[in-house]
Amino acid sequence: MRVHEYRFRSAAGAGMPLERWTGQPLLLVNTASECGFTPQYAKLQ
Repeated sequence: MRVHEYRFRSAAGAGMPLERWTGQPLLLVNTASECGFTPQYAKLQ
């Protein structure tokens, strides 16, 4: 399976197909909100 075949759910709950970004750079970040490194999240925003 290619990454653009995946479909994620947005924070608002809407479906978000990754094919929308085919041909463009795409950064996927997996976070754990209870992790001790959460202060670093501000740099990602």
